[in-house]
Amino acid sequence: MRITHDCPPTLDDEGVLAFCKTGFLVLEGVVDDETNRRTNEFVDDQDQMEPTEILEEDWFVDGVIKNTQAAGAVRSLLGKDFGLPIMMSNHRVHTPQPAQEWHIDGGAKFGPQVDYLQVFYLPQECTREMGPTELLPGSHFLFSHRDAMRQMGRVKGSYYTVAPAGSIVITHYGIWHRRSESSVVSLRNNLKYNYWRRSEPARDWLKSSDFDVAAADFTSPQPTYRQQFRDAYDSAEMYLWLRGEHEKFELIGGQGWPMPSKANDLPYGVPEGIE
Repeated sequence: MRITHDCPPTLDDEGVLAFCKTGFLVLEGVVDDETNRRTNEFVDDQDQMEPTEILEEDWFVDGVIKNTQAAGAVRSLLGKDFGLPIMMSNHRVHTPQPAQEWHIDGGAKFGPQVDYLQVFYLPQECTREMGPTELLPGSHFLFSHRDAMRQMGRVKGSYYTVAPAGSIVITHYGIWHRRSESSVVSLRNNLKYNYWRRSEPARDWLKSSDFDVAAADFTSPQPTYRQQFRDAYDSAEMYLWLRGEHEKFELIGGQGWPMPSKANDLPYGVPEGIE
């Protein structure tokens, strides 16, 4: 029996758009110290790669899976009554280790749809020297075969998820990621799980009264490794899909919306009937 959860959303339009542009959100230190301690003790006792039994612990479900800030962000992206995780992985690593190969996890789909999310929970601090998960912002729009990705090393603009204990990283399932190189002796736990959409997409997150679709900046500040302005097209399409208004997305090209510009009038190509 699949268990669902609902709670107040915590992201506004700018927060949802930020996820569309980068493919991830980092919530630093949102889990309390006691839950972090109990989690580390639990996985130390189990010492396995799939400690799914932890999902039967009420203290873990309440403190991590239903954590107010994390679940609120998930609710903003997946809508009401989203599905809770039914599997748990732990990337439990004894360091130092070389960098892992870049990869996309199996089962990833590409396009504007956001029907499930991949989440990482760090029950202990993860410094740069401990080899944090490395993400490539915007790569959730980039399909590549694994054999091609494994040839790549350092990538300009990558993001290291250095974070304090109790941090949660919410990602698009298709984002490029890897364990970065580590240089100290440590034991790093990194719990990974999925949430699932169970309702139709709709703009039922926190609405920003001053958010203007026509003037919003859909471009990414990082290198995008795509055709010029393709990042704006991709993030605009995903944002409208999440609003439940994907049918209104249409590119006219040229200097039309959502290409960034300093125009003296309403941009051409702005979707009609959208606020």
